Amino acid sequence: MTVPPADSAPRSAVIDGIDVDAVAAAVRGCPGVSGLDGGPFSGVASYLPGRKVEGIVVRDGRVIVQIRSRWAVPAPELAAVITVMLAPLTGDRPVDVVIADIDDPPAAPAPRVPPGTARSRPGPGRPPLEQPGAPGFSPYGCE
Repeated sequence: MTVPPADSAPRSAVIDGIDVDAVAAAVRGCPGVSGLDGGPFSGVASYLPGRKVEGIVVRDGRVIVQIRSRWAVPAPELAAVITVMLAPLTGDRPVDVVIADIDDPPAAPAPRVPPGTARSRPGPGRPPLEQPGAPGFSPYGCE
């Protein structure tokens, strides 16, 4: 078994002059970013000794950042914010921002039905639903 030396703490990784750990930290800190996204099969990732940084790739003189956005954040504005935040880290290299996914919208509160009131079945001529606990009640509206 190989034991790493005591001073082998994870170090920042520089690829073509770009510190991918610093880029990843800056992107994660952007408002509107839910997280970095490596895509299917981790196709968008920087592979480093013993680890990978998903969502960040440096190649062909460009920096590619692939993220998951929070709900209701305008994509052009988010891409612009990320590009500006990364400028000190990436220099004159172009930054391509890919929004690979968007978080689900926040859950809406369930409508409240006051106790003792019946809800109507959808559709004309359908009998009202029974109340929970009543004989014949089915939570799925089945008979």
